[in-house]
Amino acid sequence: MLRILVIDDDPAIAELVSINLEMAGYEVTQAPDGLKGQALALQVQPDLIMLDLMLPKVDGFTVCQRLRRDERTAEIPVIMLTALGQTQDKVEGFNAGADDYLTKPFEVEEMLARVRALLRRADRIPHAAKHTEILSYGPLTLVPERFEAIWFEKIVKLTHLEFELLHCLLQRHGQTVAPSEILREVWGYDPDDDIETIRVHIRHLRTKLEPDPRHPSYIKTVYGAGYCLELPSGEQIEDKE
Repeated sequence: MLRILVIDDDPAIAELVSINLEMAGYEVTQAPDGLKGQALALQVQPDLIMLDLMLPKVDGFTVCQRLRRDERTAEIPVIMLTALGQTQDKVEGFNAGADDYLTKPFEVEEMLARVRALLRRADRIPHAAKHTEILSYGPLTLVPERFEAIWFEKIVKLTHLEFELLHCLLQRHGQTVAPSEILREVWGYDPDDDIETIRVHIRHLRTKLEPDPRHPSYIKTVYGAGYCLELPSGEQIEDKE
């Protein structure tokens, strides 16, 4: 049985989330504050964490950052669960290491869909290396077993989301990929034009891969249409080195 840790100081919300997760077949553990939540994450090693932002003792942003820095919890998917719904709050949440963001109040079915999509994605990525898929082009090779990219012969560590986003763009190398297509393939659901979710992770990828992230050469924005991965090959690679 998959285990989910719910970290929320609101007893009513925590109970609502926990009961519905248990009815859906998950084993649930609860924590009422950030310190206990972090400790339980290390102890229980859950398959997914539902993390409120406005927590006593240690806020959710800090908890998420600490979990990401610890190799024992770095790969556990995190859904931030919060009443803070502004774009900047989402950006801060993703920058802290969250995989998804659910704003209160929310529909139970939407919550369960997000949970299923995130668990499915986290489990699916290591098996992405199918012979029919492109995992290498020019200076870029993806290593699914370790969530790494070999980029101009250097190893770059990626998060689950960064890996799958880069994989999505690589499959369509040289083509413009619409945000709606990225959201469906990478996040596993189709939220209402949540473009900021993609922008944050594109910025993270550019920071890791681009010589000048503010003036990208490889991961390009096609305004009004989406994103395009353009990689050099052959003599072009030699010119770049």
